[in-house]
Amino acid sequence: MNLKRYMNEILVILSLLFMFAAYFYKHHQVSQQTIQNMETKQMLSQLKEVISLKKIWKNKKVTKKIKELKNIVSSSKLHWSQKQNKITATYTKLSSSELNKLTTKILNTPVIIRLLDIKKIGETYTVEFKCKW
Repeated sequence: MNLKRYMNEILVILSLLFMFAAYFYKHHQVSQQTIQNMETKQMLSQLKEVISLKKIWKNKKVTKKIKELKNIVSSSKLHWSQKQNKITATYTKLSSSELNKLTTKILNTPVIIRLLDIKKIGETYTVEFKCKW
């Protein structure tokens, strides 16, 4: 008997609970959608960057720029190995000015640097460099 007496109040409470549940569900879906949109934008920007880098790496002028690395120091200080689009170079007995020229040139070329190891031995430097494009 008491339930019939409070039936309207029970219906109001149930409808309020349903309304709050619907509100929280909607809020959760909207926040998930914004997160997903941000992730998609970030992936698109990364994809655009990769595409632009691939265009740069396919450019034939890159090969010419890399071959200029041979001419920075004398051939007696250089061990050079090139296989297709991969280079392994070892520079030995470099002075500080030669090292500065070499590192500046390396860092300004559009290549993927796999290894750049610089060691100081006394007053001279040894550089091991591996890259691909």
